[in-house]
Amino acid sequence: MQMKSPPRSAIRLTRRGRLVLIATGAVAAGTAVAVPLLSMDSPEEKKPTTLVIPEGWRASQIYEAVDKALALPAGTTRKALPKAGLKLPPDAEGNPEGYLFPATYPLDKKPTPQALLTRMADTANRRFNGAPIAAGAQRNAMNVYQAVTVASIVQAEAATKADMGKVARVVFNRLERGMPLQMDSTINYALNRSTLRTSAADTRVDSPYNSYQRMGLPPTPIDNPGEEAVRAAITPTPGDWLYFVTVKPGDTRFTASYEEHQRNVAEFNRIQQSAQASQSAKAKQSAKATPSPS
Repeated sequence: MQMKSPPRSAIRLTRRGRLVLIATGAVAAGTAVAVPLLSMDSPEEKKPTTLVIPEGWRASQIYEAVDKALALPAGTTRKALPKAGLKLPPDAEGNPEGYLFPATYPLDKKPTPQALLTRMADTANRRFNGAPIAAGAQRNAMNVYQAVTVASIVQAEAATKADMGKVARVVFNRLERGMPLQMDSTINYALNRSTLRTSAADTRVDSPYNSYQRMGLPPTPIDNPGEEAVRAAITPTPGDWLYFVTVKPGDTRFTASYEEHQRNVAEFNRIQQSAQASQSAKAKQSAKATPSPS
C-alpha cells in the first residue's frame, strides 16, 4: 500500500539529509575552504598559480574566490558574468549555477574573471554532455540540466559519498509519489545561507526554491556538484526510501516507514540533547575553574 505523506507541520527534511521534527535542535556544520596553491618560484610575491573550486560551492562563493585569487575588488567577477558569454543550457536562463565545475584551474600570467568562468562552464559542458551522463539522464526521464539540479541537492544533502546514491533515490521516490522534497538545502539557498537551523517560519518563505511549499525540483541547481554527485543522480541506488536521518556521524538511516523514521529521529534527538548537556556541563566547569581578576 502506498504510504501517504505525513503532515508538513510534523516533519522537516534538513540539510545533510536529516528529516527531523520541527522542534528538533540543530547541530553545527563545517564549511569547506578553498586554498589556492602558491608558487615558490617567486618568494617575493607568492602569487597563486592555481584556483581550487571545491565540490558543492555556490556560484556566489566562486565569484568571491576568483576576486580573491586575482586580487580584484569584491564584486568584480559577478559583474563580469554578462561579458563572459558562457555556454549554458536554455533552461538555465543565463544563471551559471551548477555549471561552474569544481576542479583545480591554472591561473595564467594575466588571468581574467571572464576567462576563468568560461573555463569552468566549458569543463562542465564537456563532463555533463558526454554520452554516459546524457544517456543516464534520459534513462531517468530527465534532461541533463534536471540531472545536474538533482546532483546539486545530493551534493548538499548526503553526509558521505557512500550515501549519495540513496539520497538521489529518496529525491526520485518523493517526486514520483507527488511528495514535496522538503529539503532544507533548498531553503538555505533561497536565504543565501548555510545552516542546519531551519525554523517553521523559514519553511514558509516565498521563494521558488522553497521545496516545502513548491512541488518538484527547484528551478536551478543550488550549488555546483562534482562528478560523484552527478553519477548518483543518474544511477540512484535501488530502494523504496522516503526519509533519512543522520543519527550520528557515519550512521545515516534510510527508510520508507514514517513510524520507523520517527524512532530514528527520536534517537538522533537523544544523542544531540546528551551532547548539548555534556557541552554545557563542561562550559560551567571551565567557568568555575577560571580565576576571577583581582
